[in-house]
Amino acid sequence: MENNNHKNTALNYDAEIDFKELFQIIWDSKILVSSITFIFMVIAILYSLLQPNIYQSNALLSPMESQGGLSSALGNYSGIATIAGINIPSQDSDSNAVKSIKKLNSLSFFSENILPNIFLPDLMAIQSWDSVSNVNSYDEDIYDASKQTWVRDYQYPQNQIPSAQEAFKIFMKEHLSVDKDIDTGFVTISIKHQSPFVAKNWTEVIVDQLNDFYRIKDKAEAEAAIAFLNMQISQTSYSEIKQVIAELIQQKTQQLALIEVSKFYVFEYLDPPAVMEQKSEPNRMLICLFGIFLGGFIGILTVILRHYAFKNDSYKT
Repeated sequence: MENNNHKNTALNYDAEIDFKELFQIIWDSKILVSSITFIFMVIAILYSLLQPNIYQSNALLSPMESQGGLSSALGNYSGIATIAGINIPSQDSDSNAVKSIKKLNSLSFFSENILPNIFLPDLMAIQSWDSVSNVNSYDEDIYDASKQTWVRDYQYPQNQIPSAQEAFKIFMKEHLSVDKDIDTGFVTISIKHQSPFVAKNWTEVIVDQLNDFYRIKDKAEAEAAIAFLNMQISQTSYSEIKQVIAELIQQKTQQLALIEVSKFYVFEYLDPPAVMEQKSEPNRMLICLFGIFLGGFIGILTVILRHYAFKNDSYKT
């Protein structure tokens, strides 16, 4: 028992000696460690200063109530209509708000609805933003602003003018983020850009285009449904079926009226996007602290490895 205690004491003593030895090694080479840390700190500071300020504009959205009146009515009367020989088309159970989030992440929506409403150089050639004059500067190796022409070097499959597919990848990866609150159903659409004015404008474009896309789509479907129902009501001799179809036509006509008068069809603003005064990134303080930590770690590791490498060489000789 005493021998075990003696061994434990010896191990603790050896560990303490090793710790003291490591500390002494680092202390003896404190100038080297400090130098390496300083170099990394300077690199981190320069890197952080070279990064442009990025501003994020957010739109907090509330989904509008889905137009489910006709869908429920069709479900209620589909049995009667089938008996009468009328095939009533089925309705999609997903709301426009749910479908719009998926649509927003599609190439087709970007190329047909977003890309025509933004300035492509702001996406593909932006270099800096002047906060005093509110003027964007562009990379001269990519876009000549004076001649308004693209001058970038490119290789297949790229083109001189960035394609919708290329722009879509940059837009989704570097600028757009969408978040949905599972509990409330609220949706937050965020855009990051060097210019806070561009960030706000693009956020508004997205919301407007989503509302317009489904407004036009539902209007066309409602008009087609009314035409279909009018054709069916003229082909049936059952008074009960005519009454049902008349109710459906009335509901669809009401939906058309709501489509026309509703400014916000899919989403409405709870908090509209704004021109932000404070940048969202980069966090220059965090970058500098990371540089100091990394430099200190590498400096200490270098000193320890060098010490034991020399120590092993001395043992061999």
